[in-house]
Amino acid sequence: MVNPSVPTKSVPEFIAYANGNPRKLNMASGGVGTGGHIAAELFKMMTGVDMVHVPYRSGGPALTDLLGGQVQVMFPTTVSSIGYIKAGRLRALAVATGTRLDVLPDIPTVAEFVPGYEASFWFGVGAPKATPVEIVDKLNKEVDAALDDPKMKARLAELGGTVLHLGRLRQADRRRNREVGQGGEVHRHQGGLRRGKARTFHNVSFRESLST
Repeated sequence: MVNPSVPTKSVPEFIAYANGNPRKLNMASGGVGTGGHIAAELFKMMTGVDMVHVPYRSGGPALTDLLGGQVQVMFPTTVSSIGYIKAGRLRALAVATGTRLDVLPDIPTVAEFVPGYEASFWFGVGAPKATPVEIVDKLNKEVDAALDDPKMKARLAELGGTVLHLGRLRQADRRRNREVGQGGEVHRHQGGLRRGKARTFHNVSFRESLST
């Protein structure tokens, strides 16, 4: 996502502009290590563009300054920015998810121009390791039913969210391990930071999309 003052309307144009103006673009985030920061650093790593990272205390003030032109680039969530996109106050060059969003069908994915790029937030419903299987199964069934409710799916879709049924632990852990590994590559590229260990027990989740 860019402020309209940035003279680019596509990802290739943006990459060319950024490369022609190294460290002239200020890239906002909601803070160091946040999802938007990692998504932006992954983009920088895969394209070679050089932008100045400006971390804020949260995504709200960062988005406010993007609107005001104090910063020029940000990787916010679709939920927080879709209203500004539709009003023409911010320009979405692409979405960072693996596929295009139904709510923004004309906006391409970053991966259409940068093969292999994908960055998105997702939220899982979990339970402690010792939870009885029958309780986990019941929770899984009820959460699935709630997320499959037409009104719920419609509202999530309006905000750019996607219901993502990960099933039981193994599938969710595979996705988590892949994404944590990807984040670790970004951290190592940026400063040799060590990737911490994490354990989760996801059952069902929906994904909240990122747009650039």
